[in-house]
Amino acid sequence: MLIEIIGFSGMFLILLAFLMNKMHKWKHDSAAYDITNSAGSLLLIIYAVMLKSYPFIILNGIWFIVSVKDFFLSTKKTKRTK
Repeated sequence: MLIEIIGFSGMFLILLAFLMNKMHKWKHDSAAYDITNSAGSLLLIIYAVMLKSYPFIILNGIWFIVSVKDFFLSTKKTKRTK
């Protein structure tokens, strides 16, 4: 049961970020978008590790790294413009 909760939570967060971007509520370079994607992919990494699903670990590992990188780049850019 715990495994499914973790998996569905991660899936929900990534889909939330995607939908908010598509509905023009969050920009692809906003902190909310990147944080939500990072949290979702981290949960899906945990889920994949529990299932020993190595392709899913790699996919979400890359997704996580890119989201975290984008978050730090956008916060760095925001600090420069202030």
